[in-house]
Amino acid sequence: MNAMRKYISVVDGFNHGLGRIAMYGIFVLMGILLWSSYNKTFASPQLWTLEMAQFVMVGYYILGGPYAMQMGANVRMDLFYAELTPRKKAWTDCITVLFLLIYLFILLWGGIESTMYSFKYGGERSPTAWRPYMWPVKVTMCIGISLMLLQAVSELFKDILFLKSGEDTRNAL
Repeated sequence: MNAMRKYISVVDGFNHGLGRIAMYGIFVLMGILLWSSYNKTFASPQLWTLEMAQFVMVGYYILGGPYAMQMGANVRMDLFYAELTPRKKAWTDCITVLFLLIYLFILLWGGIESTMYSFKYGGERSPTAWRPYMWPVKVTMCIGISLMLLQAVSELFKDILFLKSGEDTRNAL
């Protein structure tokens, strides 16, 4: 039980801090899109802006995902879930997180394969006119999926602790 609490503390603390930093990625994204709009209107369009905005959006989304899960800000089907007792919610979460873990493992496996492919052939490049390397966004995706896996296990541990001891550590931060 103490190992679970320590795991929850470490993973939640790290993902909370990273999520708070990732939140500011929206301003980076807005700046890139504003620059793109300005250049398309008053100057010559830049090749890099829209693709860079997509890359920043990937980082914003994938690195903020564990934080959103931790805060309970993720989308779920509340049609039946909202009416359940806290204990039944914990049981439901324990079961459904197993499907999430399977999905994330498969996603991570594919992400690692894709990242390895990107490195294997001398640095895979985007087929656009700008032609940036793809490995930075693929590495970011693998890191984000790994953090989401860790956070999903943390959420599972929180539900197990709640079911065993009645200790509600969910949304403790």
